[in-house]
Amino acid sequence: MTTPIGPVVLFDDDYHMYVLPDRASAEAWWEMPDEYALGFDALARPLRMAGEPHQVTLELSGDHSAEADLRRLVADHYQRFLPGQAPPRGSDLSDFVAGLPVEGE
Repeated sequence: MTTPIGPVVLFDDDYHMYVLPDRASAEAWWEMPDEYALGFDALARPLRMAGEPHQVTLELSGDHSAEADLRRLVADHYQRFLPGQAPPRGSDLSDFVAGLPVEGE
């Protein structure tokens, strides 16, 4: 399998969304692997997280696109955590992902 393409979109165990510029940034930023629920790279390929606290790794768990799942989870995040704001509306996946707020920007 290939390396995840950034940005990466991660969801914690409460399904709060975090968008990080790339795999290395995500691995440096994420502290507890047991708080991770789901994640996707910029091509909506699913990610898995492994490792110990403060030493996590991200890798692809498949080559298939799970775009519908990513879009649904992003919409759920906006509804739960950002009421009154609308998620990106890009019909193209790259436009949709580019419209997500990246941590620290």
